[in-house]
Amino acid sequence: MMQNQNLTSPLDALDTAKRIVIKVGSALLFDEASGGAKQDWMQGLARDISALQASGKDVILVSSGSIALGRRLLGLPLGRIRLEEKQAAAAAGQVALVQAWSDVLAKHDLKSAQILLAPDDTETRRRHLNARATMNTLLALNVIPVVNENDTITTYEIRYGDNDRLAARVAGMVGADLLVLLSDVDGLYTASPHRNPDARHIEHIEQITTDILAMGGGTDTDFASGGMATKLAAAQLATQAGVTMMICDGRAEQPLSALRSGAKSSLFHAKLNPMAARQNWIAGTLDPKGSVSVDAGALKALQAGKSLLPAGIISVSGQFERGDVISVESASGEEIARGLTHYSHAETDRIKGQKSAAFQQLVGFEGRAELIHADDLVLLD
Repeated sequence: MMQNQNLTSPLDALDTAKRIVIKVGSALLFDEASGGAKQDWMQGLARDISALQASGKDVILVSSGSIALGRRLLGLPLGRIRLEEKQAAAAAGQVALVQAWSDVLAKHDLKSAQILLAPDDTETRRRHLNARATMNTLLALNVIPVVNENDTITTYEIRYGDNDRLAARVAGMVGADLLVLLSDVDGLYTASPHRNPDARHIEHIEQITTDILAMGGGTDTDFASGGMATKLAAAQLATQAGVTMMICDGRAEQPLSALRSGAKSSLFHAKLNPMAARQNWIAGTLDPKGSVSVDAGALKALQAGKSLLPAGIISVSGQFERGDVISVESASGEEIARGLTHYSHAETDRIKGQKSAAFQQLVGFEGRAELIHADDLVLLD
């Protein structure tokens, strides 16, 4: 993963990032005249995504648009509609949305997969681990995950949520280096450029202060659920997770190529890289729910940067569930590491000292080979 501290330009951010999350809003994707998706614009972004993947980068697409597409498919009126009608529109529109992305990406020999998330899926550690593992597997298979909020079963998120913040949560969850928010404005201004011709563009934001937050504005379309205020909230989430964030004008036919040609943007700088931010989160902000002690072989493997396998566990203490933080101790009782466990305390007790081939018989399902994956483990000083 790249180091975020020394970026000097949007081009630098794009070139050095290894894993990029791109967020597309409804206002960019939805064609009010036809009531469908903007196929030509989607093709242009697909060309940009294809170029990124060809250069060895992982790309995740967070796309709004299901409600906007679905309300036209169902003949629902413009303007305000009831919550249950929004959910129905999301259900119908999500089919059209994912099919549209699948079609345009396939024309560039790109495979895609649909992932529907709600905030609980990124914030509850058990669901966080599941979603993260799924997206990492898809990326390893050169598949583009197409993520949207699960609006068909949520209520609060439709009324108050937005995909800017969901994209920031996803970027932090998968350890992305860069989050790109494609918007109808080319970055952050001191005031709304739509209303104030004297508004000044801000290219680099090193720290999100109260003055920066005060620059957030409202929403300008019927279909968008976020404005600059939600983008600034997303920037807070992203940079705290070690993810650099960019706001740029997405209306160009190939918006990422436009950046390479000198298009303006605003870059929000993260102070830590994603791995360091995640390690700080695990080591310092989460309370261990239990512990395991390990043998000398497992200790040596951990010190070499390997995952913790159940075969090296000697004993289990405490009451913990999958996704909880637990301590890893040496045989003498010294705490040497902390990490997110893939098994509960009862399951860990059954598989301690065992090889993965025996897990299904011992716990009733074919679980992961690791108790704690190396990416979810931090050694303590």
